[in-house]
Amino acid sequence: QVQLVESGGGLVQAGDSLRLSCAASGFTHDYYAIGWFRQTPGKEREGVACIGMRDGSTYYADSVKGRFTISRDSAKNTVYLQMSSLKPEDTAVYYCAARWGPGSSYIAESTYRHWGQGTQVTVSS
Repeated sequence: QVQLVESGGGLVQAGDSLRLSCAASGFTHDYYAIGWFRQTPGKEREGVACIGMRDGSTYYADSVKGRFTISRDSAKNTVYLQMSSLKPEDTAVYYCAARWGPGSSYIAESTYRHWGQGTQVTVSS
């Protein structure tokens, strides 16, 4: 059974950095991708970044490009989202999710089948 567990959220000030982790379990091979999404009340969930676990290819939304970095530790089946130069508009619940297949140059929420419980990130001004 696939399980995803996020950690690392918290309250920070604008300009600070924060690293989120997504620990994945239940996978029998590495042919899958992990994506990070975020959602604020009243808004649609936004795809932030994704990474292919086998090939390491990455994608970033324009809103975070240059500030966020997604990476993986294949030995630990863990994906990280390093967030720097945080802004108040980055405040959201952040979810990691998994889909089968390689990394890609886009992120489509409908293709992700397994989801974590989410972790709150709050950036104060």
